[in-house]
Amino acid sequence: MSEKVLLIDDEKEFLETLSERMRMRGMDVNTAQSSDDAVTSVDSGDYDAIVLDLQMPGMNGIDMLKVIKAKHPDMQVILLTGQATLDAGIQAMKLGAMDFMEKPADIDVLTQKIKKAQAKKMLVVEKRTENKVRDIMSSRSW
Repeated sequence: MSEKVLLIDDEKEFLETLSERMRMRGMDVNTAQSSDDAVTSVDSGDYDAIVLDLQMPGMNGIDMLKVIKAKHPDMQVILLTGQATLDAGIQAMKLGAMDFMEKPADIDVLTQKIKKAQAKKMLVVEKRTENKVRDIMSSRSW
């Protein structure tokens, strides 16, 4: 099963290049170049992972991460930045980011992180389904 990924970055060339490289590795990739497009895409798609640029005009990556996590707390988010700082990485992880990488991202490392995100998502969905079944079973008088 191919990984479904949303790639959010304001740099058009970077977005096109990275999304093409990800598609060549069999991933289903959607892109967003602005925070408005990103919010719409997050709300309308069921992604295994979101790869999010930290430095964007309008809403930066930390603020976007807060919006994503508020609406979709189980969403797996990997932050990318060209200007990594320890403080930003710590803040991102505290807010629920799955990982934090510097640009230019090694595509093989990023691919592994996306596969890990997909596996984590599948575990979350499985656990949620298990709980629903348990609730249904316990609420019925057999």
